[in-house]
Amino acid sequence: MNIVVTGGTGFIGGALCRSLVGEGHRVSILTRRPEQVSAKADGPVNSVTWNGRDQGPWEEVLEGADAVINLAGAPIADARWTDARKRLLTDSRVLTTRLLVRAMSQRSSKPAAFINASGIGFYGASDDRRLDEGAARGQGFLADLCLAWEAEALRAAEFGARVVLLRTGMVLEQDGGALPKMLLPFQFFAGGPIMPGNQWVSWIHRRDHIGLIQWALTKPTVSGPLNAVAPEPVTMNTFCEVLGRVLHRPSWLPVPSFALKLLLGELGTLMTTGQRVIPTKAITEGYRFHYPTLEPALRAVFKKPLSAEHTA
Repeated sequence: MNIVVTGGTGFIGGALCRSLVGEGHRVSILTRRPEQVSAKADGPVNSVTWNGRDQGPWEEVLEGADAVINLAGAPIADARWTDARKRLLTDSRVLTTRLLVRAMSQRSSKPAAFINASGIGFYGASDDRRLDEGAARGQGFLADLCLAWEAEALRAAEFGARVVLLRTGMVLEQDGGALPKMLLPFQFFAGGPIMPGNQWVSWIHRRDHIGLIQWALTKPTVSGPLNAVAPEPVTMNTFCEVLGRVLHRPSWLPVPSFALKLLLGELGTLMTTGQRVIPTKAITEGYRFHYPTLEPALRAVFKKPLSAEHTA
């Protein structure tokens, strides 16, 4: 396939592009930093400069593309949510997606599939309810952001593209995402859950996240929301207990929620609340997870051998 990717040098996009090239696809990356593309790719990748805001020669790369994968967006949890930061988070998703879809619509040979990143923040903070793709939108900044983001992506359906909205949870790997931020206390034998501890963590190993994207590319029956999470979400208490076991470190020192809110403001609610999200569509449509449960996933991340319980 001829595939165009935005966000192709990031934590997920870089690994995705390497995998796509390894499978023989032709990959073009729209990027602000073309020098990073050759450094991260394991094969021939076409880098095309754009800024995510303005029309330009980059649009020609969309002509004749089979699919577009849009992973662009400023990192959600890298800074306190000031008004300026919220504008950056919103504009880097909503305006960028609007620009991309408009450019796609103007091609004479338009992409057949459009996979657009989103997040389980769409569902807002929730209790113990199991949330599948049919659940309603929740409340809060992230829910509003995801709604606006997805609305721009769905405009691609107006010219016949199959649109997949990839609602992603916590992606697990060592070289990015939330997991490295959680490791430091454990390395100093002072790890523990973020309180209250009973909030749900909907996670996915990066291998499965990439696997879901590649599966959705070639699965014509999959469209609309697709929860990119593993089938077995866990509570924060359980997540940290398993993480400590894999690292051979105790998980005994809780992080009080008021301290996070004091330090991070509204962003702190991202860590002190959660959602119990289920990948119903992926399961129903036949995707087979490499890591459906947490301990084997974390052991794969840290290259720790499986326990007898998981090898039996």
